Amino acid sequence: MAERLLVPDLAVIEDVRPLTFDTLLFRVKPTRPFLYAPGQFAELSVLGVGECPISITSTPTREPLEFAIREVGAVTRALHDLEPGDKIGLRGPMGNSFPLEVMRGKDILFVAGGIGLAPLRSVINFVLDKRKGYGNVDIVYGARSPELLCFADEFDAWRDAPRTALHLTVDAAVKGWTGTVGFVPAVVKQLGPRPGNRIAVVCGPPIMIKYVLAGLAEAGFPDEDVITTLELRMSCGVGKCGRCNIGPKFVCLDGPVFRLSELKRLPAEY
Repeated sequence: MAERLLVPDLAVIEDVRPLTFDTLLFRVKPTRPFLYAPGQFAELSVLGVGECPISITSTPTREPLEFAIREVGAVTRALHDLEPGDKIGLRGPMGNSFPLEVMRGKDILFVAGGIGLAPLRSVINFVLDKRKGYGNVDIVYGARSPELLCFADEFDAWRDAPRTALHLTVDAAVKGWTGTVGFVPAVVKQLGPRPGNRIAVVCGPPIMIKYVLAGLAEAGFPDEDVITTLELRMSCGVGKCGRCNIGPKFVCLDGPVFRLSELKRLPAEY
């Protein structure tokens, strides 16, 4: 096992900006080359507090390295207390990535909810940067309320990209919101994506994923053409702690990206 997966490097925080009330976007500069692919993650650590796995939200076609971090525990709280110029530990990159070669030449349906857009942003921007290599792109993204939609400053660029459509929704109507109101699975169903030369990539809260997958199955999508992630199960990143073990798989080693056909071969506990 490569040493860099076991011993963290130091990285410098270059910039921090808010995405939502509880989520910050960190721009990080590694001390040595950090080569990754969309879908991979890294272990970020704060000395004296601990470490946690965080999806890489930037894309290798662009600089810099970025992580969207939601405050949910001791480590993420400590990360939120840091400022530009501070140093953190960085292990990785880890895990597998989205099957970009399989996706090449096909239409792509991206479906995200809340902070689930963070790992999908990496592959969305990769596809848009390599636009000629992929077909039509639909991005369905929702959150409980407008202020919880992440990366709002990029929405116009996504709308303006060739052969790309952005479909935003919020769970409940609020004053000033003129967009779609409804849960993400219902919006996907209303959009009516057809299987065939199309890949669906889904990431978000488990309940959202459950109903989106059911809707895609009802629409006739084969399991091989549906991709999702199991990021919430990961901890150590190197298959040693056992927390993400499901049957013969370790999510941190064999995932976090899985085709639905792979997941259906695992024990029902996932």
